[in-house]
Amino acid sequence: MLYWFLVYERRSVDESRVLLKLSGETDVPIVGLDWKDERDLAKQWLAQLGNPYSHVAFDAEGRVAIDWGVYGVPETYVIDKNGRIAYRQVGPMQPRDVERTILPLFEKLK
Repeated sequence: MLYWFLVYERRSVDESRVLLKLSGETDVPIVGLDWKDERDLAKQWLAQLGNPYSHVAFDAEGRVAIDWGVYGVPETYVIDKNGRIAYRQVGPMQPRDVERTILPLFEKLK
């Protein structure tokens, strides 16, 4: 799963909790892409709030976001084993999104 985010004050504590819980419930790697933030601030934020990501990439210039067609954050992408986008969600991840959509999709894509 690829999750586009801004850290620092812009990412909600509730959403962070949802992602931390998800990372503990699945063996699917969650990759964070930090968009247009300063790397050190992002690392501090993740250290304070908890880091649900197996990897965090930084898109300081916003170029990767342009390639993916991202027009706002947060955005979530579920990528299948073949590298194709299986699901895209624009907006914050809520507990109901995980239960109703993300976890069932992970099972389907195994």
